[in-house]
Amino acid sequence: MNPVTAEETQPSPEEVCVLAAAHGLSLDPEGIEFNEAGLDYRVAFAAETGTGKRWVLRLPRRPDVAANQPREEAILDFVRPRLGVAVPDWRIQQRDLVAYPLLPGRPGLTVGEGNQPSWHFDPASGNYLKSLADLIVSLHRLDPAEAAAAGTPADAPEEVRGYWAAVLEKALAEFRIDPGMLAGWRRWLDDDGLWPERTVLTHGELYPAHLLLDEADRIVSVLDWTTAKVSDPALEFMYVQLITPDHFDEVVRRYQDAAGVAEPRLAERCTALIAAGPLNYAMFALTTGRPEHRQAAQAQLLPD
Repeated sequence: MNPVTAEETQPSPEEVCVLAAAHGLSLDPEGIEFNEAGLDYRVAFAAETGTGKRWVLRLPRRPDVAANQPREEAILDFVRPRLGVAVPDWRIQQRDLVAYPLLPGRPGLTVGEGNQPSWHFDPASGNYLKSLADLIVSLHRLDPAEAAAAGTPADAPEEVRGYWAAVLEKALAEFRIDPGMLAGWRRWLDDDGLWPERTVLTHGELYPAHLLLDEADRIVSVLDWTTAKVSDPALEFMYVQLITPDHFDEVVRRYQDAAGVAEPRLAERCTALIAAGPLNYAMFALTTGRPEHRQAAQAQLLPD
């Protein structure tokens, strides 16, 4: 949940309609709504002309984003028939537009003007926490080898630590880093107990902006699979610890009871992943090449 900068000008509803029409989708410009939460895509919601059918349109913010579309589409095709929740079904996949029919449910979190979050439910809701634990179980039960064969990026357990070590070295080469933060990340890398013994299929960003809920606060749809990969199971729990820390143990117990697997030192691993957020944003800044993102990343790595 890193900040979104406002370097791009939001297109007008008419411009969105022209773009969609170029790919065979006729939209009504009246009532088009935008969601600016994503770092990679701007999202618009619109109705199809004549039918009123609701569509979700993802507009890439940068040219490099389109390169990852085939991978995300392959992940969606893999999980769609295997999970008990809905995921996007891309009907248009082009470099300048991805579009799919609106999924069931309402977003748990949206971001409005000035990057201000708006919560649409209680993240401590019992139904939500239960459905989140069940969703994580369903995801982690999928065969990692099959997911990898379907096109999902995959790391073996020993490769997860190597990935973060490489990220840290790259950040050191490009940014100034607070000595205390650097020491903490070095301790993390050196502690054998803070790394996974197994890897599973992870969504990577299971927080309420990517989750659609029913009227009873149960998860019915999951959005934005851009970061999905076979990796550390702790990735799925870090937002629980970040958003509802008082309910972390509850979610973990339900997961362990259903999955029959206990992840060692899970809370500590989540804490470490949360603390590594500035490194993630630094890599994003380097990928985009945008000076405003680089400046924001530098501010996180070396706070005043």
